[in-house]
Amino acid sequence: MIQRKIKSRERVAGLDTLRALAILLVMTFHLRWLLPDGFAPVGRIGWMGVDLFFVLSGYLIGAQFFKPMREGSNTSPLSFYRSRAYRILPVYLAVLALYVVWPAWREEPGISPLWQFLTFTESLFVDYSKNQAFSHVWSLCVEEHFYLLLPLIALGLAIRPSIRKTIMVLGLLVALGVAARSYEYFHVLLPIQRSGGPFSTRYIEGIYYPTYMRLDSLLAGVSLALIKVFRPSWWAIVLRHANAIFLGGTAVLACTIWIFADRFGAAGTVIGFPMLALGFAMLVASASDARCWFGRLRIPGAATIAILAYTLYLTHKEAAHLDGLYFPRIMDARDWHTVVLIGVSCLVIAALLHAAIERPFLALRDRRKRSREILNSIEATEPAI
Repeated sequence: MIQRKIKSRERVAGLDTLRALAILLVMTFHLRWLLPDGFAPVGRIGWMGVDLFFVLSGYLIGAQFFKPMREGSNTSPLSFYRSRAYRILPVYLAVLALYVVWPAWREEPGISPLWQFLTFTESLFVDYSKNQAFSHVWSLCVEEHFYLLLPLIALGLAIRPSIRKTIMVLGLLVALGVAARSYEYFHVLLPIQRSGGPFSTRYIEGIYYPTYMRLDSLLAGVSLALIKVFRPSWWAIVLRHANAIFLGGTAVLACTIWIFADRFGAAGTVIGFPMLALGFAMLVASASDARCWFGRLRIPGAATIAILAYTLYLTHKEAAHLDGLYFPRIMDARDWHTVVLIGVSCLVIAALLHAAIERPFLALRDRRKRSREILNSIEATEPAI
């Protein structure tokens, strides 16, 4: 059924590949303690998959919002929020309900207060030393804050549109992120490290999770969307050089991985995140069109994993935790049987949630959107009385 759904839509193979890569990186990072040692090199850098998700979100969601603006249509923030709510909330609330009513579902014993999950403020207020259950939802919180602010900033800039003003705003936001991370690292975290305090925990709480520290990749994706929608001639140049941009992005990412050899080091904290955003943005640009070989790349199963990426993201840690409860001998072996068990259980749970909740609500969203468009069209053609 999922495959038929995929075929019924126009999909970009390269972007499916990147989305599948992003979720597999994240899953490998979170579950690296349970996997064979051969996964360790990927597991160490798997956290970067979150930034790839951010670039993809900034690009795809930004383009969806900007396109009506370019065409002169009325752009309603409420319509945008409604569309994102249909996409995000049903599955999220279902998974959150499992945390509340079924303690065995929790991958860790400690969990933050319910209000932090309901208000999407886990990224701002988490106590990581005590509450790690469902803490991976921090990145969804960052995206929700992005969804909230994007229409307001975009409509504000549209009052007197200027490419120079837009570039200045984007550059200022990146610079503020660099400044905030630098201050937090050198003036707050290093003193904690020198005194023997919980440096890595405070790093996660103070730099890695907060939204205002992690906007680089989202802004990179938004920049791509702005170029594609409002500067098509520039975008055409990008596509003509897509293969070179892919190679350049790969080189930038290789340098970034080297910089992040110490994940909590000063170099990565200050310049690593903008470089990571740039590298992934170059990959996304090159994957967005079939003129690049990467844009044409079709890996069997990648489209399915891309479709299930959201439900996989929400449930992979919990699925592996249940595997440990019910199949301890296989999980303790940490061999390829473990990999197969985790892979199958994660896909089954994700597919069930997609089929039972995510897809029906997306279909409902699309039906209601079409109904509103038809109603607006009828009202626009009615003669004035």
